[in-house]
Amino acid sequence: MTSFDFHLDATDGEARTGRIETPRGTIRTPAFMPVGTAGTVKAMTTDTVKLTGADIVLGNTYHLMLRPGAEEVAALGGLHTFMRWDKPILTDSGGFQVWSLAKLRKMTDEGVTFQSHIDGSTHSLTPERSIEIQCLLGADIQMILDECTDYPATREQAQSSMDLTTRWAKRSKQAFADQPHRKEGQALFGIVQGSTYPDLRLQHAEALVDIGFHGYALGGLSVGEEQGAMLETVEAVAPALPKQQPRYLMGVGTPEDLVEAVRRGIDMFDCVMPTRSGRHGQAFTRHGRVALKNARHGADPRPLDADSPCEASNLYSRAYLHHLYKSGEYLAAMLITWNNVAYYQWLMAQMRAAIAEGRFDAFVADFYAQREAGDIDPI
Repeated sequence: MTSFDFHLDATDGEARTGRIETPRGTIRTPAFMPVGTAGTVKAMTTDTVKLTGADIVLGNTYHLMLRPGAEEVAALGGLHTFMRWDKPILTDSGGFQVWSLAKLRKMTDEGVTFQSHIDGSTHSLTPERSIEIQCLLGADIQMILDECTDYPATREQAQSSMDLTTRWAKRSKQAFADQPHRKEGQALFGIVQGSTYPDLRLQHAEALVDIGFHGYALGGLSVGEEQGAMLETVEAVAPALPKQQPRYLMGVGTPEDLVEAVRRGIDMFDCVMPTRSGRHGQAFTRHGRVALKNARHGADPRPLDADSPCEASNLYSRAYLHHLYKSGEYLAAMLITWNNVAYYQWLMAQMRAAIAEGRFDAFVADFYAQREAGDIDPI
């Protein structure tokens, strides 16, 4: 059986391309993970997700522990069987959702107690329980339980949150080692916190590397700070992370965010943007965003992108997609989301090729030139 491993194939400046090997298949990096929060990438079947070229999807500990329950999913064969996805799955720890969704949460050194956003019922999530849930789900890549730091945060708040995450990281690693449901080849990633204070981020990265994980994520970004602050943080921290292990920027982002973060050495991403935007009538293309709800698309016979290999992008007219969206048809969300996820995967493939061929700077220049020349709708 293949164990978890990372191969760095090429670099161009700080940009990297490589392969994460798992028992369920290879993840080509830079990689974008479509978000399958509750066991589904919203408005897509697993077959259409595969058609986009995705190597991995993300599942969510918080949502799946509340409904239908980790033990219930395990009894049905695990998350891969449950959602009919035979490639790798990464699960987040639940920390971000507790921070952003849960009602009346109470954080202590032991863990967090919170009320469900669904029915108000009370639940407890500790580092040990988070790892147990992720192992019951059968996730190939698992995340430590962390405290997502508020933004803006004072230096003292960021330090306190970071220190708590370090203590939880040690417990998460021990729980992962002891977990009876863990399978060969599964991996555990640490999460670097520290808000937008570069020295705290570097301290935390060093502490997590000392503990030792299969990969390292940057958490607590894309939570309200400006893009410049996020990129400055990435630029400061990425070089301090081990070169021979994956680097994951959590919850990011726009196509521009992805390109700029890859330029700074990031390997993995996830974000709800392509799926959420698809449900709200916004398409992503090489030429920028297209707001299909706008009336000007009502008589436009062009597809979103005639040169795209995705059928949702090259077969259906903008007029038809506009009609579907204005009519409230489910098919609007399905087709626009399919287009968006396909575009994100195309973008990652283009970056992988550019890095391998040593022309990443030229790719970035062309990326921005295409968008400036295209028909970009105001958001």
